Amino acid sequence: MKVAIFDFDGTLFPEETFPLLMSHLKKHPVHFQKYRKFFLRILPVYIAYKCKLYPEQNMKEYSMWSYLAAFGSSSKTEIDEFFSQIGGMMSRNLSLDMLNRLEQHKKDGYYTMLVSGAYEPLLNSVTEDVTFDCIIGSRIPYEDEKLSKNTSIHYIYGERKREFINAHLSNTEVDWQNSFAYGDSYSDLNVLELVGNPVAVNPEPRLLEIAHDKRWEIIS
Repeated sequence: MKVAIFDFDGTLFPEETFPLLMSHLKKHPVHFQKYRKFFLRILPVYIAYKCKLYPEQNMKEYSMWSYLAAFGSSSKTEIDEFFSQIGGMMSRNLSLDMLNRLEQHKKDGYYTMLVSGAYEPLLNSVTEDVTFDCIIGSRIPYEDEKLSKNTSIHYIYGERKREFINAHLSNTEVDWQNSFAYGDSYSDLNVLELVGNPVAVNPEPRLLEIAHDKRWEIIS
């Protein structure tokens, strides 16, 4: 089996997701009061990160957790509705280049995967009209259909992406040499190096340099 693996932020979706989520929370007619709690929680960590005192992966994971923590013990239905609203808006701005690549891979019989650190319900909402064989994102912990306050979110980032991909495909014989992967950032390198056809999409400088050195396909 051949696979085609797509990143979300900066790849299938041309922008970064988290700033949009922050804006959506701040302006939301029901949940806007939660924004202050979230902002005050992440501010010290973000400042430490900008001062190079806190690792980027840890900062992003803490931000993801803090965002959810602002919702207290909200129900799964409320949270799904919240992500559905912004997901519906984001779905109108997906990359046409990536959508065309996705459709071609499906026609050619590839097993298609969307693998991202974004919240899983957001990914499901954004791709409601786009078909992937598998979607892997950061899962939101629930207990009795309410947000679990005591369970940390397992952010899908960097090496974890590769771990989740390998776990999902562990019982399948994959033709990695003839498979494709699409990503925009240096943190996608672990996934890009899995396949024989890595594609750098609007790559950040570090990834662009590697893509040039390794003569990978570059889409910009």
